[in-house]
Amino acid sequence: MTARNYIWDERKATANLAKHGVEFEEARQAFEDPQGVLEFDPGHSDTEDRFVLIGISPRLRLLLVVHAEEDEGFTRIISARRATRQEHLRYEQANS
Repeated sequence: MTARNYIWDERKATANLAKHGVEFEEARQAFEDPQGVLEFDPGHSDTEDRFVLIGISPRLRLLLVVHAEEDEGFTRIISARRATRQEHLRYEQANS
């Protein structure tokens, strides 16, 4: 597995924490979940390819992390929130 670098906009990170209660640093750590579910997000990929990760953070919260893959091996985190019940089911089905 190739090591990745994670970047984000600090203003978005602050707004995300206020809105969803999830810090982007916690979201970054959800990428370390070996059972994380990665999906392409065609509905939000008009100007760039966006992806969603459903993964467990070290705080044992199942998160949905929206991100884009940048050049030079960077992953840019766009938003993060706790997974919905439906997303929990997708995670469980992918790992059963």
